[in-house]
Amino acid sequence: MTTPDPDRWCPRPAPAVLFRHDRARGNHVLLMPERVVVLTGSARHVVELCDGTRTVARITEELRERFPQAPVDTEVGPFVERMRKEGWIR
Repeated sequence: MTTPDPDRWCPRPAPAVLFRHDRARGNHVLLMPERVVVLTGSARHVVELCDGTRTVARITEELRERFPQAPVDTEVGPFVERMRKEGWIR
């Protein structure tokens, strides 16, 4: 499996994955059959931008604008790739 081009790939949730706020946990989560992934820190901001309309490069750019002091350039790409490998996004 090759890594998608961040300038062309527009990640979106996999069909069986739902992005929700879980009041009981006080965090956003990814809900999947038989699995819940609790999103901590800035992960929810990345996931909410993975809507199929933005490239990974655009997601990184938007988060860099929102959070200029955060290490966005070094963290967004690897996190998106991990989500792809886990099957959470396509």
